[in-house]
Amino acid sequence: MVTAVADRVCCTICGIPADAEYFDVSGARTPAEIPEGEQRVLAAFQLHPQYCGALLSFAQFTDLYARDNSQIQTPGFEWAILQNGKPLFPYMRLELIVNPWGMNNFCVTIRLDENARVEMVIRRRRGAEINGLALFAGRLVGRYWYNETFGGRER
Repeated sequence: MVTAVADRVCCTICGIPADAEYFDVSGARTPAEIPEGEQRVLAAFQLHPQYCGALLSFAQFTDLYARDNSQIQTPGFEWAILQNGKPLFPYMRLELIVNPWGMNNFCVTIRLDENARVEMVIRRRRGAEINGLALFAGRLVGRYWYNETFGGRER
């Protein structure tokens, strides 16, 4: 069901404009590309100036999990989703796969700030061993739309 608000058609449940665009970004890294004590971006999306958005879902992948679905833990490695460089609660320090790539992911629907940069990162703790891991991958899916409060509408 949709409703018109200020000459704009929006969803009555989430308030997202019906003409919002989707983003779907992904990327992969090998453990060797992640130095001890540092983090690397797996996937990132930058909203345009004067645009707002919502993160709808994310996915995590390791080659170990792909071979054996019981391998959900990633000891020594932490996953995080960041908005403008700051951890996005509650996806701050995941040490396991909570949304496996290729499965039906749980929807999250987290509102993103205007002009936000959203990233999925993987961090390697000091002393972390690779333990057979050969690949990490991350995916972010969401929507974004022009925020009329910044202009474009007569008052």
